[in-house]
Amino acid sequence: MNFSSSKKDISSQMLERERERESLYFKFHRLISQFDLYRVRMEEHEFEKKKIRDKLREREEKMAAEEGQVIACHTPEIWEEQLRKGNETKKLIVVDFTASWCGPCRIIAPVLAELAKKTPDVIFLKVDVDELKKVAEDWAVEAMPTFVFLKEGKIVDKVVGAKKDELVLKVGQHAAACAATASASA
Repeated sequence: MNFSSSKKDISSQMLERERERESLYFKFHRLISQFDLYRVRMEEHEFEKKKIRDKLREREEKMAAEEGQVIACHTPEIWEEQLRKGNETKKLIVVDFTASWCGPCRIIAPVLAELAKKTPDVIFLKVDVDELKKVAEDWAVEAMPTFVFLKEGKIVDKVVGAKKDELVLKVGQHAAACAATASASA
């Protein structure tokens, strides 16, 4: 009898362990399902946050353009849109190719902001060469800061380096030339 009762005990223990294993298996799969659901919700949340950030950035850029400020181009789409706007309006575009790590770029940035306020008929753009590498390559930017002056999609001038006096002079020259061209065609 001892043998048969110990056999029953072993059998019941094995059955109990099998039930525990099945229970753990279902709990594990339930946790995986919950994790997948959580991951999907996080992805949806991140997507919504990105949409909100993009809308805010667009609104800020639109306000900046209206207020005579420097417009930061963070995406190729924004860059293309600003170029298109400049071409359509035949306004002078001054592009500041910059980098966050560039000391001279940070020093000249307030000068550019002041120029943007003083000459609202000129579109001032800022492109971080690390964010938009392809754009910087397309425009053959090799040093920072580089200021490229565009009229109807063509380069009309360039200032390489944080040369305040040269930058101010060239913005004034080209803005005056654009204003004269605009009034002559009107």
